[in-house]
Amino acid sequence: MRALNEFSPSFVFRNPHVMTVVPRYWPRPHWNLELPHVTRLFTTAPDTQLLGICHWQEDPTAAPTVLLVHGLEGSAESHYMRGIAGKAFRAGCNVIRMNQRTCGGTDHLTPTLYNSGLSADYRAILRELTDADGLSHIWFVGYSMGGNLLLKAAGELERSESALAGIVAVSPNIDPTQCVAALETPRNWLYHSHFLTSLKARMRRKSALFPGRWDVSALSKVNTISQFDEIYTARDGGYRNAADYYDRAGARHVMHNIAVPTLIISAKDDPFIPASMFDTPAINGNKYVTTAILRFGGHCGFFQKHSQGEDRFWAENRIVEWLGLHR
Repeated sequence: MRALNEFSPSFVFRNPHVMTVVPRYWPRPHWNLELPHVTRLFTTAPDTQLLGICHWQEDPTAAPTVLLVHGLEGSAESHYMRGIAGKAFRAGCNVIRMNQRTCGGTDHLTPTLYNSGLSADYRAILRELTDADGLSHIWFVGYSMGGNLLLKAAGELERSESALAGIVAVSPNIDPTQCVAALETPRNWLYHSHFLTSLKARMRRKSALFPGRWDVSALSKVNTISQFDEIYTARDGGYRNAADYYDRAGARHVMHNIAVPTLIISAKDDPFIPASMFDTPAINGNKYVTTAILRFGGHCGFFQKHSQGEDRFWAENRIVEWLGLHR
């Protein structure tokens, strides 16, 4: 496996905003080669289903499985989800691209909103894949908010699920309090505006589907994500307020319990995931956790110079290598 600290972007991509934004629009010609897939609904609560796009190998029980979870306002169709799915499938893995609650056009599948603390959804999916499908080697791979969810699930599980093979988290927001504070700084207005506009639109769609559940008249007065979470996300998720939600939803509280091989990739120049979050005894003192906190990379970017034998999506390539190393 190539060294995790050997990441070299070109000069222009050493700007964290260029690194964060441009990769999502970079053409990927191999996307024209469709992978075989089936859709599947996973019931994770009495009134809630999550939609997964499943890419099965010819003999699913003989192959390792990679379950992918996207970040805030992403979906199973996000560029990084499709990119890593293709590479992992071609490496011989089953791949399941999950939509978080309400994401990817699934607002109708649950009366709830999604939030950073819903790790129980992925514990339930893991149990279904183990008990119903007979899968015995399942990897969790998550980006940003999805990374936090999966790290939190692994910490809560400790050693109770032998089928959980390991975790990979890219730019995970393990301390939402710090991450939201960083996101709301003036330098990050572009990301903040994008997320807030998208969240408001989602709230209006949900309200139309489930009349009377939320008072959307308050949306016009919401100017920040923390205000949105105070009025909507926290209350819907059963938290006292936004501060309680941000504190309790973070994987940082259970990282010391993780007992499977775990890789965290993040960047010191990430606009809204402070690298200092990962310098804690709960992480550094856990023999199962490997961190690659790089000088450059932006938020889930990691777009490298042309490299012999692989494309520019450095993190995706290292993830596939990591999975192969631990098969």
